[in-house]
Amino acid sequence: MRRSRPSSDLRGDDSGSAALEFIVAGCVLLVPLVYLVVALGAVQSQALGVQALARQLARVVATAPADRAGAALVDATRATIAAQYGLDAADLDIEVSCAAPVDCPQPGTLVTVTVRSAASLPLVPPVLGLDSIAEVPVEARAVQRISRLWGAS
Repeated sequence: MRRSRPSSDLRGDDSGSAALEFIVAGCVLLVPLVYLVVALGAVQSQALGVQALARQLARVVATAPADRAGAALVDATRATIAAQYGLDAADLDIEVSCAAPVDCPQPGTLVTVTVRSAASLPLVPPVLGLDSIAEVPVEARAVQRISRLWGAS
């Protein structure tokens, strides 16, 4: 008569493979999750910088004197905030417009400042133009009323 084998002998030896499976599964799940957090942080940083720049530029335009010193204040504000948030000042697209169809800016009108930029995703190589595809457009708009006494001496 033949002896039957216990069922545990039929499965083979699995000792030590649980740790390996945990490490492999952990890496497969953890690496994309870490990249997602880093990419979202880069986009959020760019969005916060663009929003701060739009808000501050609207305030500067609304309160600046009516002479050329206002343009110098706008340039200084742009450079300062771009440096604080790590933005490239050359890549920022800034548009200033007024609600009224008069020369902008005029006392009592609303000035709208729109700032556009693009946040580059981290670790994307510049091979085959992938770095230009892997950008997230970011836009911020701020509105400020110009004082009725603006430009008065």
